[in-house]
Amino acid sequence: MNKIKYDGSFYLNPYLGGVILGTVLFLSFYISGRGLGASGAVKNTVAATVNVIAPQHVEKSAYYSQFAGGDNKPMSNWLVFEVLGVLAGAFLSGIIFNRLKLKVEHSPKITSRRRLVFALLGGLIFGFGTQLARGCTSGAALSGMAVLSFGGYITMVAIFGTAFIAAWVFRKNWI
Repeated sequence: MNKIKYDGSFYLNPYLGGVILGTVLFLSFYISGRGLGASGAVKNTVAATVNVIAPQHVEKSAYYSQFAGGDNKPMSNWLVFEVLGVLAGAFLSGIIFNRLKLKVEHSPKITSRRRLVFALLGGLIFGFGTQLARGCTSGAALSGMAVLSFGGYITMVAIFGTAFIAAWVFRKNWI
């Protein structure tokens, strides 16, 4: 049996974390009238970047013109500030609990490079999926389920079902 080495890091109880997340989600609806999300921040950042690089393309694009160009200010969207707050909070937590390190965690069976390639591919596939689903896990599933949206439940089942299958298929990379 392998012994787990305790490195002095603090990890939050997952049940307490769930209660805190639910409270934050409730407060988000109560205060702003909207749920949580992250993919909208990425979309707005991309739209703002395209607007800086090729404003004429934004004007001609039905998709980009919804978010940028003219009077639209994509970086003023509340989701951008939410994600910046999450990143700042994660950075502060890493500093406070001595976990702020550059490292790649992976199984001894694969290399750091292979782990990073899998992470990049998974992120790209998940990012593409968020656009198809019109929201990320937080927006489509978590916030959707909080308002009893049938689509939220379908999204959550699809996310966890796909994750379960993918974990089974790729398990040899980690076990």
